[in-house]
Amino acid sequence: MIGCGTYRGFDVRADRRIYARLQHVLDALFAAGGSVIDSSPMYGRAEAVTGDLLAQSNTHAKAFIATKVWTRGRDVGIAQMEDSFRLLQTERIDLMQIHNLVDWRTHLPVLRTWKDAGRIRYIGITHYTSSAFAELEAVMRAEPLDFVQLNYSAVDRAAERRLLPLAAERGIGVIVNYPLASGAAVRGVNSRPLPDWAAEIDCTSWSQLLLKFVVSHPAITCAIPGTGNPGHMADNARAGTGRMPDEAMRARIAAACDV
Repeated sequence: MIGCGTYRGFDVRADRRIYARLQHVLDALFAAGGSVIDSSPMYGRAEAVTGDLLAQSNTHAKAFIATKVWTRGRDVGIAQMEDSFRLLQTERIDLMQIHNLVDWRTHLPVLRTWKDAGRIRYIGITHYTSSAFAELEAVMRAEPLDFVQLNYSAVDRAAERRLLPLAAERGIGVIVNYPLASGAAVRGVNSRPLPDWAAEIDCTSWSQLLLKFVVSHPAITCAIPGTGNPGHMADNARAGTGRMPDEAMRARIAAACDV
């Protein structure tokens, strides 16, 4: 239920010290039973760094690799996706997504062809802002998709109104970007002690509590908080274990953030 986003955290130079730290990030993800690593050509060196780390540690088999096509035009899109295969050092990508819906009508037929050929396992669309929800909804209703990636957190619940019920209705998996609202959700509560009732769902940090709010929603498949910090990855991953909040507890978590 908890993966790792590579935006910013994995866009780094090929430095031995930095690579060692990021390898510990992936080690923490895999040790917790996690597998989803989400990237994009938009994220600078992130795809190349991810591919290098997986190759160096021989852990490609443990990873569910998700990336995106982020350009306009069929031929340019194909070239960009081929580059992703090369950078990620893999012959099959688990999930190829259309980043921020850019030229989605052009790319979707290619993704379907590659899925049929076995080059990719799943296809999807993404966006990171609630202002795009109407377009996301229209595509979800019109096209057969495996996944949608969208923004959702305890302090940003717009997806609950239409998109999450629609995903459940149509059998579309949901990956959540910004599950901690780019850290704003944690910063909003971190100055306060963790409530005693957090122990009722086996949480020992605010991050775990806020992530459990996200992944306990029945429509959600996975959350991908971005980090390049091994300690943060290990802490985040604990949100995928132990007891999960029921609706009453989810309301309590949301209320704790409403300050």
